[in-house]
Amino acid sequence: MKNVGSLDRILRLVAGLGILAAGLVLKSWWGLAGLVPLLTAAIGFCPAYLPFGLSTCGKKPQA
Repeated sequence: MKNVGSLDRILRLVAGLGILAAGLVLKSWWGLAGLVPLLTAAIGFCPAYLPFGLSTCGKKPQA
């Protein structure tokens, strides 16, 4: 079940890469935190959305 839409995935990808790059430039392990948004963008699912019932996916057409 996916709950991350297209725009959300793109933003997560950009943010994740930015955090990783900042970690490399600053030589900090904190840059590994960028893996979280990259992973959620890759699989299209964010567990933090579940308790709030959030989804950035478009509405599915009913058959």
